[in-house]
Amino acid sequence: VQLQASGGGLVQAGGSLRLSCAASGRTFSRYAMGWFRQAPGKEREFVAVIISGLDKALYSESVKGRFTLSRDNAKNTVYLQMNSLKPEDTAVYYCAASMRSAMVVAASLYDYWGQGTQVTVSS
Repeated sequence: VQLQASGGGLVQAGGSLRLSCAASGRTFSRYAMGWFRQAPGKEREFVAVIISGLDKALYSESVKGRFTLSRDNAKNTVYLQMNSLKPEDTAVYYCAASMRSAMVVAASLYDYWGQGTQVTVSS
């Protein structure tokens, strides 16, 4: 599986961005798809995860209520809609795929990673 993340950029606080992650392969629907982020000098942290068959996603407390994760299995793509962005959301955002098909939050349980896309939120 190859993952291609896009949609990052520079936005003012309170603004919105939508990240996309396009995946190759015909078994996309079997994977749990997650997003992580890493700010300079900090460890990579979990943001959100979604699996097929459930009409909901799991979010970290820091983004809950502001971010929405969705997936389109027909397009092999997941979308992370980010609203009410804050300067502390500034990071490189990575999409990842896990074969475990569960709401996994640990980065070590993901098998494939995209290249990352930079999100910068100015105050």
